[in-house]
Amino acid sequence: MKKTVKGLSIALAGMLLLAGCGSKESSGDTKQGGTEKEKKTFTVGISQFAPHPSLDAATEGFQKALKDKGIDVKFDVQNAQADQNNTQTIAKNFVGDKVDLIFANATPSAIAALNATKDIPIIFTSVTDPVGAGLVEAFDKPGKNITGTTDNHPEATKKTISFITEEVKAKNVGVIYNAGEQNSVVQVDEVKKLVEEKGAKLVEVSVANTSEVKQAAESLVGRVDAIYVPTDNTVVTALDAVIAVANSKKIPLFVGELDSMKKGAVAASGFSYYDLGYQSGEMAAEILSGNKKASDIPVELPKSLKLVINKKAAEAQGLTVKEEWSSLGEFYDGN
Repeated sequence: MKKTVKGLSIALAGMLLLAGCGSKESSGDTKQGGTEKEKKTFTVGISQFAPHPSLDAATEGFQKALKDKGIDVKFDVQNAQADQNNTQTIAKNFVGDKVDLIFANATPSAIAALNATKDIPIIFTSVTDPVGAGLVEAFDKPGKNITGTTDNHPEATKKTISFITEEVKAKNVGVIYNAGEQNSVVQVDEVKKLVEEKGAKLVEVSVANTSEVKQAAESLVGRVDAIYVPTDNTVVTALDAVIAVANSKKIPLFVGELDSMKKGAVAASGFSYYDLGYQSGEMAAEILSGNKKASDIPVELPKSLKLVINKKAAEAQGLTVKEEWSSLGEFYDGN
């Protein structure tokens, strides 16, 4: 009887020893990234300034990049509906919620985010002039907690204006923009310079909100040979109104990005905003994974650029498409 009890005691001690060893090994696996380790879920606040195709595409690309990088993210997507006051409220709410990162889609959203926090990392996109907007000191010197991508490729506007003045032979070019959008003012200044260099004249019309866009377009009838719309959030949101005027009055319409071109403009020299958002998402992944800080990542330009001509829009706006234009870019047929 005593031998049996002794034997059981030895066996029980051995089992406890093995259990202890097994527990320690499992704990070690967890610390080293084993299957039992819980993956952290990050919260990313997305502040999009307005609902229109380019910004929508940028947000979609941003989210896809984080997914492709294997980052587990919960997105809080907010749209300011083109109201700058809303951008401030959204940014303050993100700070109050202590999100891990803010994605600011367009200049007003980026400015509001930076005004709200100097600690939470901010990635911006769809920003025309990040230096002029006060977001960064220089492309290679981003701020303490902010960096991102710009939608102002140095050659994009130049290519489009050259096409308008040299191929369409426009002598008077109308431009519609919101003077309250800093990114638009920068673009219009550049357009004016390029137009005048070609011996043409720029006719400017400014709007304060989307309800004024149609009237602004109508005011250009009889005064211009072509209309150019930059990447202005207010005007692009109401672009259908400009397209309607351009079609009915046979005035060729040109825009600053490809998504708007597809809606019904003759041509644009640009890039995919989805791709630009994806670039921004890759930056965010580096920050959330702990590999880099925002201050370590330079501001990036779009990685691709092309001139695209919309044949259907050209015909609708009274412009004869020349096959030799294919040497300048590529044709878009609506597919």
